[in-house]
Amino acid sequence: MDFSLSQEQETIREAIAKICEHFDDQYWLEKDRHGGFPADFHQALAKDGWLGICIPEAYGGSGLGITEAAIMMQTISESGAGMSGASAVHMNIFGLNPVVQFGTEEQKKRMLPPLVSGAERACFAVTEPNTGLNTTQLKVKAERSGDHYVLSGTKVWISTAQVAEKMLILARTTPLEEVKKHTDGLSLFYTDFDRNFIKVHEIEKMGRKAVDSNELFIDGLKVPVADRIGEEGKGFQYIMHGMNAERILIAAEGVGLGKVALKRATNYARERVVFDRPIGQNQGIQHPLAACWMELEAANLMVMQAATLFDKGESCGAQANAAKYLAGEAGFNACQTAVMTHGGFGYAKEYHVERYLREVLITRIAPVSPQLVLCFIAERVLGLPKSY
Repeated sequence: MDFSLSQEQETIREAIAKICEHFDDQYWLEKDRHGGFPADFHQALAKDGWLGICIPEAYGGSGLGITEAAIMMQTISESGAGMSGASAVHMNIFGLNPVVQFGTEEQKKRMLPPLVSGAERACFAVTEPNTGLNTTQLKVKAERSGDHYVLSGTKVWISTAQVAEKMLILARTTPLEEVKKHTDGLSLFYTDFDRNFIKVHEIEKMGRKAVDSNELFIDGLKVPVADRIGEEGKGFQYIMHGMNAERILIAAEGVGLGKVALKRATNYARERVVFDRPIGQNQGIQHPLAACWMELEAANLMVMQAATLFDKGESCGAQANAAKYLAGEAGFNACQTAVMTHGGFGYAKEYHVERYLREVLITRIAPVSPQLVLCFIAERVLGLPKSY
């Protein structure tokens, strides 16, 4: 059993870190203050082909696995870019997995290369205001009319909708009361983000100002049948195929953010002198930092195990969910400890750790709450009765 990275994986980490060097702490501090999508960062990764790390080579990608993607996303987050940098490219990495797995050859050739090259950006439209994580209850309608569907309804917490040219959207093609199974009746589409029929309202939030979050009001959006992925009514199954990948990547990003916070806190503890001694000499400072290191390393092992199983095509639901839970908690603990280690300066933006703390909350909340992960493990791993 070997836990070390391969030479190729080390090369990926080094290459991503080199790109990230051009986008320093001051760059992300300004993005946090003033917002605006980090298009230059997005294009820098696109220029070297990294946006297609998991896309097959036949469609312009690198054809690598989720393991390599997790290393990439962790490196971005750990560079100090945090969730602002990771979320700017997150959708490109896992979002079109349903197209890769279930799309026609024509769809793959049409949809994938522009995303890989950075010519198009896509948003992921699943969540709705009154359904939350209860995805089978989605209400956005997609009504068939000849060679197209007409979509209407509301989506919420849709990242990058302010700048996206494309949208992967899950919509209801069969009324809920008419389906035999609650997972049926939803269809998946990858289509143009036509702002003539989509009103986008940005949601003000506590962190990650560089990557917008939005509510979408869709009214009469025409979507060609040719933009439907797979069979009508099977969209839920297609979306689920990519959920484990997303959990693994979010987990990797959480570990990365925790690591950069821990590094900053450790450096500060080594240099800050109070009562004629560095504060890092005090066990009250040392022990929480040491505990954070152990938590992050343990979470990272679970991330890598989940990614390895995913790439082998083996069952990894428990591991992916556990990785997301452990990384979210470990990342949060590290960021909070970093703020407290800095004392009053931890509250100052110039030291960056307060930004890390605000951003790391994303890895606890999304794409699934820690409580639902615990429910999943209790039911699917321990065999306990369903609680909801």
